[in-house]
Amino acid sequence: MPTLWIRHARVIDPAARRNAVGDLFIRDGQFVKSLPAAAKAAARQIDARGLVACPGLVDLHVHFREPGQTHKETIATGSRAAAAGGFTTVVCMPNTSPVADNAGTIQYIQDATRRDAVVKVLPTGCLTVGQKGATLAPYGSLKRAGVVALTDDGDCVQSNELMRRACEYAKMFDLPIMDHCQDASLTQGAVMNEGAQSTRLGLRGWPHAAEDIIVARNVILAEYTGARLHLQHISSQYAVGIIRRAKARGVRITAEATPHHLAFTDDALGTYDTSFKMNPPLRTAADRQALIAGLRDGTLDCLATDHAPHTDYEKDKEFDYAPNGILGLETALAVALDVLVRQSRFPLTQLVDLMTRQPARILGLPAGTLAAGAAADVCLFDPAEKWRYDAKAGFSKSSNSPWHGQTLTGRVQLTLVDGRVVYDRGQIVPRD
Repeated sequence: MPTLWIRHARVIDPAARRNAVGDLFIRDGQFVKSLPAAAKAAARQIDARGLVACPGLVDLHVHFREPGQTHKETIATGSRAAAAGGFTTVVCMPNTSPVADNAGTIQYIQDATRRDAVVKVLPTGCLTVGQKGATLAPYGSLKRAGVVALTDDGDCVQSNELMRRACEYAKMFDLPIMDHCQDASLTQGAVMNEGAQSTRLGLRGWPHAAEDIIVARNVILAEYTGARLHLQHISSQYAVGIIRRAKARGVRITAEATPHHLAFTDDALGTYDTSFKMNPPLRTAADRQALIAGLRDGTLDCLATDHAPHTDYEKDKEFDYAPNGILGLETALAVALDVLVRQSRFPLTQLVDLMTRQPARILGLPAGTLAAGAAADVCLFDPAEKWRYDAKAGFSKSSNSPWHGQTLTGRVQLTLVDGRVVYDRGQIVPRD
């Protein structure tokens, strides 16, 4: 491990309330307070003048598609996209083929991670066997295999009784539950937000009530069982209100928002572009503003990308038949800088907090800090650099992004994992 000296950066570490120009020192893959003179003289120096140095970004919600769907993404390509976006820790969803509902599949993912990943890829296990919503998965063996949370992700558990039991057993094993909030009975055949735009386009509408009902159910179960529940990709202003009231009375619940729900509304679907088709769907301007307000006051705890790769031939279909989902890892920081910092006047420190310390806190991950002794995971970025995003030339195996061809502001320059530079100004750095 090289000894590194990052100089003259604007260091932002929300965990330590640090926000000042300064240096970072890295030795044996960990942060240290300083280096002796001889070690400084021998260290590799990185001039970070004009750059922000923050903890490596943490994403609690990505789809890397391995095993079984490697035509869309692999752990190798997904982790490279993560590194290019400044992420050093990502949490993978279990909706692979086969789904990750057993220790054997988790072991496969961990073996592939050790072999192929350039960032830290952490697995989740299914809530129910086969993600069918009928029988609880074996939580004990999943925890022993190394999962950091339980979720059926895109297949929300519809049975309230089964979800109650899932909460009780997950609490026994000290595993958080991450839930995709969707009442499936209200969304059969739905492809976009229900409202004036869906009527205008002649597309089946997806009511926000489908999200709100399950959010309320989960709040009740979290309060009743004491389990840790994390609500994924919140999109509805009414859901934000439910979460805010729950937190005010001390319910043990957390929630995330995505950059795409902050950046777009259902007006973006006017040309039937499937790059804007996602689950939950893009909603109204009022919903968008409610998400921003929820992030500002702490109702929503963090940002997560829901990085969901699909091939061109899958997305290039009639709107009704194209799959939901978009890429998010390589554009998340730039989009968040634009929407939250420049447009909504969030302090840059708060944005960094939403993408580092807060997601790490939710799952109790050893990440999100620049403290001495912590793993030296770092994101160095230029908040002012303008660049054109070409999804087809990106690191993901797929290119389904609504930001393809757009000029973005704010770009990652270097990403370090355990003190090793893994991404350097457009290039993945091969292992020695």
